[in-house]
Amino acid sequence: MTDQLQRPTTERSQVRRVPKRAAYDAATIHAILDAAFLAHVGFVVEGQPFVIPTLFGRKGDKLYLHGSSVSRMVRESGKGIPLCITVTLVDALVLARSAFHHSMNYRSVVAFGNARLIDDVEEKNEALRLISDHLLAGRWDEVRPPTAQELKATAVLEFTIEEASAKTRSGFPVDDEEDYALPVWAGILPLPVIPQAPIADPQLPADIAVSASITNRSGR
Repeated sequence: MTDQLQRPTTERSQVRRVPKRAAYDAATIHAILDAAFLAHVGFVVEGQPFVIPTLFGRKGDKLYLHGSSVSRMVRESGKGIPLCITVTLVDALVLARSAFHHSMNYRSVVAFGNARLIDDVEEKNEALRLISDHLLAGRWDEVRPPTAQELKATAVLEFTIEEASAKTRSGFPVDDEEDYALPVWAGILPLPVIPQAPIADPQLPADIAVSASITNRSGR
């Protein structure tokens, strides 16, 4: 699927609450995924729902997740069971004149599909590189690659997005007309994610400079 095509949807991915905030195109969905670090993976095992937070990477309509080879998420997801993966970015608190109309500005994605375990060593290494560079571009090339033993202890899932929806909100509060006269401050409180100055490991020799991947991300 290309970024110019509209993503097909079924009822499971259609946004019902304030549908005007929804988008189903790949460009919007990919942009939100690329701006996020943390995803939540939802699945059901023997009638019990689980939602597990995890880091991820993306290439096209594939999301890559990793974890311990013995983790429940990896073990069950690798069987091909249906998964729901969600990502949310909170951009601001929206402060209204009434308690009822408080909200937040956000960008979110809900994706449905199935995953497979990656067994091939080269494919697994590439997936781990995608996850690493999603978090910090260029970091993979600066560090020691995984050993054979580390790869054996690490499981990697490839999740294929079958369908997905994005939902976003931006702008100021929408109060009831009669409430605009109330003497209550209203507006938005931005909550940007801003990298701070990197803090060196105490065991790091003093002559080792901050890596380029970190300075490029933090601007320091």
